[in-house]
Amino acid sequence: MSAVRLLALLLLAVAAPARVAAQGACAAEKFTKNRVYAACSDLPTLGASVHWTYDAAASSLSVAFVAAPPSAGGWVAWGLNPTGSGMDGAQALIAAPKGGGYDVQTYAISGYSVGAPGAIAYKTSDLAAEVGSDGRVQMFGKLELANGTAVVNQVWQVGPVSGGGIGIHGMSSANKDARGKLNLLTGQSTAASGGGSVLRKKNTHGILNAVSWGILLPMGGIVARYLKTFKSADPAWFYLHVACQLIGYGVGVSGWATGIHLGNLSKGITYSLHRNIGITVFALGTLQIFALFLRPKKDHKFRPYWNAYHHSVGYTIIILGIVNIFKGMTILQVEQKWKTGYIIAISILGGVAVALEAITWSIVLKRRKTEDKNYNGNGNGQLPLSM
Repeated sequence: MSAVRLLALLLLAVAAPARVAAQGACAAEKFTKNRVYAACSDLPTLGASVHWTYDAAASSLSVAFVAAPPSAGGWVAWGLNPTGSGMDGAQALIAAPKGGGYDVQTYAISGYSVGAPGAIAYKTSDLAAEVGSDGRVQMFGKLELANGTAVVNQVWQVGPVSGGGIGIHGMSSANKDARGKLNLLTGQSTAASGGGSVLRKKNTHGILNAVSWGILLPMGGIVARYLKTFKSADPAWFYLHVACQLIGYGVGVSGWATGIHLGNLSKGITYSLHRNIGITVFALGTLQIFALFLRPKKDHKFRPYWNAYHHSVGYTIIILGIVNIFKGMTILQVEQKWKTGYIIAISILGGVAVALEAITWSIVLKRRKTEDKNYNGNGNGQLPLSM
């Protein structure tokens, strides 16, 4: 073997692994029926990858999408969006279980519901899907694109099967950021921008509501119920109670407004119970603020009715607020440490409330006993003689 041939073989041996490394892990994936693709890209979320061969002259795209469903027997989806960068308007291929294998159907997605399968904006052929040796679903197809197409908006997703149909996918940041641009000519894949911004807004929404409805308002309730028992705390307890409630309400309004904004950004995605509880808490909180300015004097005949209203509505706000915070955490799929932290905070407030309940009841009972003794004079039920 000549030195030139030996050098060429060495260069090829070095270059081959380099090409695989440049393309990433997707370059090592193999498909049945001699399916081979010119390029591939490891997608930034959901552990997915896309493989393709693009015939620019014929505007024909042969594609393979590989991803693992969130659970056994789930679905996977990949598609192009000719009008936007997200789910709304996507022309999707979805592989779902059928008859012991996987079946691929096309969906023209409008809004944020998958809808029924049907024709999409691209002519499709050779649709198929199977489970690979690594347990991930491999979906194949060919699409005819518009002439001159070079860069496309791609979306991908995975989700469970529910009731025999396409179930709602997860709402983690990985699911929400499953979109981006793909250059069919150069092979460059870029993640979509803006997902992180939405996630920050959701985190801000959660923090504002947890601090306001979930901590400050319960603190204000504890102050009002227990500190007023101590005569030395009057009227400081009242101003502290009002401060906690006003600050809590102000922060809560910011959190509520952020939630409304997020709802406008996510048209078609509705968490009805979470939304309805939030609206109820906001409305009752607003009533409490107005009630502060309509509070009768202590000796007014309507004051007992006002007190009953104020206390019942206040406790309702606290309970609903805490319940809704946990529902919001579930929707956001926050890490367990955040749930644990909030549970600890609420438990501390609950422990303080229990301790103060015992202390204040002992003070009240002792005070009543003293008042009864003073009223009964020497304890035989007769008033002491006046001087």
